[in-house]
Amino acid sequence: MSVFVVGSLHLDVVLSAPHLPRADETVTGSAVDYVFGGKGGNQALAAARMGADVAFAGRAGSDRFGDMIREALENSQIDLSQLQRDAGPSGMSAAIVDERGDYGAVIVSAANLNIDAHAVKVPDRTSVVVLQNEVPEEVNGAIARKARAAGAQVWLNAAPARPLSGAVLDAVDVLIVNRVEAAFYAETAGSHRVLTTLGAEGVVYQGRKWPAFSVDVVSTHGAGDMFVGALAAEVDAGRAIDEAVPFAQAAAALHVSLELTERDRMDRARVEAFLATQSSR
Repeated sequence: MSVFVVGSLHLDVVLSAPHLPRADETVTGSAVDYVFGGKGGNQALAAARMGADVAFAGRAGSDRFGDMIREALENSQIDLSQLQRDAGPSGMSAAIVDERGDYGAVIVSAANLNIDAHAVKVPDRTSVVVLQNEVPEEVNGAIARKARAAGAQVWLNAAPARPLSGAVLDAVDVLIVNRVEAAFYAETAGSHRVLTTLGAEGVVYQGRKWPAFSVDVVSTHGAGDMFVGALAAEVDAGRAIDEAVPFAQAAAALHVSLELTERDRMDRARVEAFLATQSSR
């Protein structure tokens, strides 16, 4: 089987600083990194690194950032036959990471707003289709309906939080949110299966809570995407979501404990080795 991710692509400009700036404050930073990103791209790479057969559909621009995005994807094992090219600029974000590893970010969607959903086909043998809120809702709705028709599960990582139409919710099997997004959707999620990530406090799904792994945090940037991608890889391998949660948590914990330059070397074996050290958890 396989995982199909449809979503956003960004080139992230990540600044290291002692703290996040307050209004009207200029903070002197210590480093800058240019990092492949976008929730869609991050989740596709995470699933592939965790051993899944992954296909991706999204859109990058014709600028230098678009070239860097395509280069990062082409160095993976992901099926990119549905990667679209936009005539304009690529999506990007500017993120600031403080000394504790917490961050704030601003995204500019650009090419991500122009994804042609009509041109996207759900690949044969897809088990899970993963969507996010960094692309237009009509794109998510169209892909979710195609996924349902193909017999695949539909997961929506509803981040950033925004109102969801009944048509989109009706096509979604699992809603994945953090605590802020969970509060936003408290009244509209209804009977949907909701998986809530709580950072250092763990994960909640269908009335069960898993505690988080304890690690020294370098940066929480991208942790949620690593969790979602690893979870999709495990479910694609035949595990139920509640069986897959600990592995996904381990992948996210290892991710936040590594320097940005080391994260590209994460793979399934490294996560399994980390998980083996946590058997008494």
